[in-house]
Amino acid sequence: MLNLTPLRLLATSTTHKMTSTPRDITVIGGGIIGCCTAYFLTRHPSYSPDTHRITLLEASSSSAGGRTPDSIQDPATLADPTTASKKNPAHDGIAGGASGKAGGLLALWAFPSEIVPLSFRLHDELAKEHGGDKRWGYRRCHASQIDCRARLPPGFDGGVAGGTEAVGGQAEPRTKGLHKDHKTDIKALQKIGAPEDLDWLDTDEALAAYEAMSTPDKTAQVHPELFTRSMAQLAEDQGVKIVTGARVTTINKTADGKSVESVTYVKDGKEEILKTTDCVVAAGPWTRRLLPNVPVTAARAHSVVIKTPKPISSYALFTSIMLPTGFPTPTPQDARRKSTTIRPLTGQQIVEPEIYARPDGTAYACGPTDNAVELPLTSAEVEVDTARCDDIIYQVGGISDELGKDGEVLAKQACYLPQGGPWIGKVDETEGLIVAAGHTCWGIQNAPATGKLVSEIIFDGKAKSARLGSCDPARMRALWG
Repeated sequence: MLNLTPLRLLATSTTHKMTSTPRDITVIGGGIIGCCTAYFLTRHPSYSPDTHRITLLEASSSSAGGRTPDSIQDPATLADPTTASKKNPAHDGIAGGASGKAGGLLALWAFPSEIVPLSFRLHDELAKEHGGDKRWGYRRCHASQIDCRARLPPGFDGGVAGGTEAVGGQAEPRTKGLHKDHKTDIKALQKIGAPEDLDWLDTDEALAAYEAMSTPDKTAQVHPELFTRSMAQLAEDQGVKIVTGARVTTINKTADGKSVESVTYVKDGKEEILKTTDCVVAAGPWTRRLLPNVPVTAARAHSVVIKTPKPISSYALFTSIMLPTGFPTPTPQDARRKSTTIRPLTGQQIVEPEIYARPDGTAYACGPTDNAVELPLTSAEVEVDTARCDDIIYQVGGISDELGKDGEVLAKQACYLPQGGPWIGKVDETEGLIVAAGHTCWGIQNAPATGKLVSEIIFDGKAKSARLGSCDPARMRALWG
C-alpha cells in the first residue's frame, strides 16, 4: 500500500510557501555574515522564491583592496582547480574585507557561548553537505600555545652593528595576538616535548615551551575567502540577487517611522532606491555608518600568507615570541607612516603573532591590531602597511625555516575587524530592521549560527535555534531611545 505521509507533508509545505507573505529582504554587506544570512534565508522552510525577493548589496566592486599588488588574488588557484570554490567575476567585492583576509579558525571554546556550539555544528554540516573539505578547506585541527625565542635574521646580530639605525629609549610594550583572551599566562606553560608532526617549527633552538590548547574534536578551520564565496554562490543558486559596487547610504522608513520601507544605495555614481520590508545590516566595521547607535568599532589587522616547501601539519599556533637584541624592531602600534628604515632592537620585546597551517600548502600568520589609519569608505580602499607585514614575516621566520628562508610570501594584506559585539537581532522598535554585526575575531566561526538565527527572526519572528543572550540588541535599547 502506498504511504501518502510524505506527500501530505510536501503538500503542506508547498501550501505554506505559496501562501506566505511577500517580503523584500535586503542584506547589506557581502562579508561572511551577510553571505551566511543570505544562504540560510534560502534554506528556511518558509522561504519561497516566488514570494520572497532577497537582495544582497555589497559596497565594494573589487576584492583586491587590502592586498599589495604583487599578492596572490585568488586563493582557489592553490587548491585543486576541479573542486575549489571558483571565483565568480560578477561577485568581485564579495569577501573583500576581513572575511577574505582572516585566519578562519573555528572552535567550540570561542565566544559568545550562546551561539558557538550551534555555529560549530553548522560548519560541520555545511562541509558535509557541500564538500567543504575541498571547496573551502574545511578540516579539523589542533590548537596549541608556544613560547619561543626568535633567531636573528640574516644580516642582523645581537651587537646591533652595521649600517642600520638602532632603537633607543624604552622598549615597546608587548604586542598582543588577536585571540589573546584564550591564552594561558606564559608562566603556566610547561616545557614538554612538542608533537612529532610539528616538525616545521624549530624545536631545537627556538621552542622554549609547548602546551596543547585544544584537539580536533573541538577545533577546526576553513579558508575564509573560499567559504564566503561559496556561501554567496550557494545563496545565489537559490534565488538571491547579489549586487556589488552598491554602497548603501540610507535606510528609509515609512512616514510614521515604524517600519523599513526601502534602502538607498549608490552604484556607478547613480543613486538607486530598493523596496525593502526587511533590512539586515551585516556591514561589519562599517555598521555605524548606517546604524550610528550600534556600538561596533573597527581595528586594522595585518597578515601574510606563506607558501611552505611542503604541506605542514594542521596546527593553529598561538605564539609568544621573545625577540632578542638586534632583531628588527616591530612597527609601533600608533605609527601612521610607513617606515623604510629597519631598526634593530637594543633590548628584548615579546610579540604574539598567530600561525594557522592550511591544507592548500600555505600558512597564514597575523599580527596585532592597530588604529593608525581610519576606516576607509569601503574595503576596496583599505591600506596595507607593508612594514607591519614584514614584521610578521621576520617574526615567524625567526622560529621556522619553512615560514622563513625556505618559504615564499604569497600575500601581504590588511583588513578591519569589527569590534564590540556580536549584535544579532531587531534594532529598536523599527519593524523589519535587523543588525548582525560586531563579531570580533570570531566572525568566521559564528557566521553560520548568525545567518540561521537571522533567518528565524525574519520568518518566525524570533530566534529559535539558540538564545541570543548577550548578542541581543535589546540590551542596547537605552542607546536607541
